[in-house]
Amino acid sequence: MTPAAPAPAPAPAAAALVRLRGLRKAYRAGLAGESEILHGLDLDLARGEFAALIGPSGSGKSTLLNVLGLLERASAGHYTLAGTDVEALDDAARTRLRRDAIGFVFQFHHLLPAFSALENVTLPALARDGRVTPAVRARAAALLAEVGLAPAMHRRPGELSGGMQQRVAVARALALAPALVLADEPTGNLDTATADEVFALLRRMHREAGTAFLVVTHDERLAARCDRRIAIVDGHIVADDGTAAA
Repeated sequence: MTPAAPAPAPAPAAAALVRLRGLRKAYRAGLAGESEILHGLDLDLARGEFAALIGPSGSGKSTLLNVLGLLERASAGHYTLAGTDVEALDDAARTRLRRDAIGFVFQFHHLLPAFSALENVTLPALARDGRVTPAVRARAAALLAEVGLAPAMHRRPGELSGGMQQRVAVARALALAPALVLADEPTGNLDTATADEVFALLRRMHREAGTAFLVVTHDERLAARCDRRIAIVDGHIVADDGTAAA
């Protein structure tokens, strides 16, 4: 079987927010049954980009997001985030960098059901500082207003629709003004109309905050509306158009 042609090398990015070189991820590395999922990836993501990560199930998308999000360590290669050599950090420093530089939006909102929308958005600052200041509450309220939920900020998740819950999750992801937001199928649990609304919100927040977004999606319509589409198959980046969407 003829192997797939290697993807084009990423364009140079002197001030890349994310830079991967030769990144590999294996489970049970060095042991019987070792399974390598990511095979020497090279990738740059610039500050303020809005990119889609696409590929079939089992292609390595979630593993790549876990490594980018500092939830798992790479097995080999180099990962630089906002100028920091990630592989050189100990666990405590990785936790601080993840908290301060990265926001997450998942397919399921993962809101705390006993907390109001406002309280859920203050959670990142609470985890960082151990307290919620008036300034933190004011920013959380402002973010909820930006996502159209000012009238619902004191409701609990169970009182909100699925689309509203995901809007709270978007506000929470932006609570600490991260440089990068990783969104793993953020519209995958929503109907088409609500998915379009949430995606439009992501695009608007990207424009207004200047935050880089990497969005995993199986929705071809939404991927086509991203500025860049990166395709991964069997742990290899096989296409990267690097072009702006119309």
